[in-house]
Amino acid sequence: MNTTAIITMVFAQGIVICFAAYFFYKVLTIKPKQEPDSFSENDDELVRQNPKD
Repeated sequence: MNTTAIITMVFAQGIVICFAAYFFYKVLTIKPKQEPDSFSENDDELVRQNPKD
């Protein structure tokens, strides 16, 4: 393998590793999205709907 091929291979692997590390870091540090609690919102409803078969 010549020098140009080794440099290209290392450069390509470096880019892939950087992208993977960046997105892995983003996934681990993202704040959770506030979502409503469906059970607490239905506390006032006394009659539940029957699921259709």
